[in-house]
Order: sequence, then structure tokens, then C-alpha cells
Amino acid sequence: MASSTYIANIPRRSGVRVLYDRLRGGDEIAYLVTLACAVATLLIVALLVGELWINSQPTVKTFGWHFLTSSRWDPNSGNFGALPFIYGTCVTSFLALLIAIPLGVAASVFLAEMAPPKLSNILTFLIELLAAVPSVIYGLLGIFILVPLIRDYLVPVLTKLFGYLPIFSGDFYGVSFLSAGMVLAIMVVPFIVSVSREVLLAVPTDQREAALALGATKWETTWQIVIPNALTGIFGSIFLALARALGETMAVTMVIGNTPKITASLLSPGYSIAAVIANEFAEASGDLYVSSLMFLGLVLFGLTIIINAVARILILTTQKRGA
Repeated sequence: MASSTYIANIPRRSGVRVLYDRLRGGDEIAYLVTLACAVATLLIVALLVGELWINSQPTVKTFGWHFLTSSRWDPNSGNFGALPFIYGTCVTSFLALLIAIPLGVAASVFLAEMAPPKLSNILTFLIELLAAVPSVIYGLLGIFILVPLIRDYLVPVLTKLFGYLPIFSGDFYGVSFLSAGMVLAIMVVPFIVSVSREVLLAVPTDQREAALALGATKWETTWQIVIPNALTGIFGSIFLALARALGETMAVTMVIGNTPKITASLLSPGYSIAAVIANEFAEASGDLYVSSLMFLGLVLFGLTIIINAVARILILTTQKRGA
């Protein structure tokens, strides 16, 4: 009875007083600031999508969704079609992944499982530095170093061995789908290596120790235990690399040739969505021209958002499994 009387006599703090105390402690302030930042990020994305959609309405009303399947791009006559740019973006990105995936995954396996820790840390640092190199530098290296190497050494071998295939037919002038794909491959390898290494390291150590205790070799443990457990995250790194390749602008613009044509040969010049926006937006005249470029930007933005979202989900799935 006495304790009940004591509790009843304790002065109760008002809601305002409780809120003041929480603000004084910093909890509510931190919550409100971080919430505002999160909401601001979502608002920025929504504004970008809304602005692109509003400005692309003249193209939507004029051509409809046929704009995405038309291959004619003639600003002088007012005919616009996105298919050559979508084709060029997909071809160069696919070619980049075809080269970068084996190289990046093999390098990440070496850094995570095979290399001594000190060597692994040094090499990882150097590889991650490649991701910070401006894309225009990759474009210059592609023009002055990679394209001559492709022209003098790679293309003669490809045409001699596989010249009967449509993808390696025709003349090679330097700028091409092949050149753009190889430059992109060099650019996206650091993303695959960095993310895949972290995912491999997230695999529980006890699984490695259990396999080794049963008599498995180091490589058998890596190939049969570690990689299968990290496979979802590795796919996530590949999706991130794909999103990077899809949105690359300057390096691709400098080596792809900027020709809005659909050809089967990788030795022919082409065009990409990011490249045509960078090249033609400043000189675009007329609402329909600008609107068509805006619609292309909306398509590229949507592809990048979707691919990045899938990649993040895959990586988070692997991390939770490792935890």
C-alpha cells in the first residue's frame, strides 16, 4: 500500500517535457534529420522521373511507344526512333560483361581466397582506384592505345578465324561496338572485383573449416563451398557492373563511332543512349527533338534504377545468409 502511494505521488512529466528531454538528448533531432534526408532523396528521384516524363510528352503523343521500336533517327525531317541507341547500349554492355565477368570473378576469388592478406589488401586498393579514374581518361586511352591494338592485332585474328560469322564481318575503322565494349569492360571490372571480394569474404569461416576438415583442398573448398554460397552476391556485382556500363557516356562516345545504325557486325560503328544525349542535346532545336532525347533519358534512367535495385537485393540476400 505504501509503495502504491509513493508511485502515485511521483510527479508525471507532460508530453511536451518528454519531447524536450528527447530533443535535448539528441534522439529526436537525429531521427528528424535522417528522415528528412531520406525523404529528400526519394523526392529528388521522383522529381527527376516526373521532369523527364513531362518533357517527353511531345514524343509520346507524336510517336507513342512506336518510338522505342523505330530505327529511323532524322532530326531534319522530324523522324525519331530509339531502337539504334537501345541496340547499341545493349550490345556494348553485353560485350563488356562477356569480357569483364570471367576476369573480375577470377580476380575476386584470388584476392579473397588465394592471396596472402597483405597482398590482397594492396591489390584490392589498387583495383578500386581504377573505379575513381574519370571516364574521359578511359576514352583517351581507348582511342590512342586500345583501338590501335585492336586494329593491328585482334581484328586480323578474329577476321581470319571467324570472318564467316556476321558479328566479325565487314571493315574495321577503329571506332566500333567492339572498341566500346572493351573499354567498358576495363571500366566495370573494378566494380565486379570489389563487390565480389566482399561477398566472398562474407561467407562464414566455419564452412571453409568444415570442408578442409573433411579433406577438401583449398581450391575444392573455394569452388564447391565458398562460391556457391556467394553466388547470389556475385550476380549482384554483375548487375551493378551492368548498370555502370549502361549509363557510361564519355568513354563510349569517344570510341563507338556515333552512327545510328543497327548492324550485326561488332566491327561496325554504332551509337548508345548516353552518347546520343551527350552529343546532340546542346544543339537540339525544336520541342520534338528535345522531347525525344528526354524520352531516351527516361528509358535509360528506368533501366539503371531497375538493375541497381535488383543488384542491391541480391547483395543483401547474400550478406544476410553469411551473417
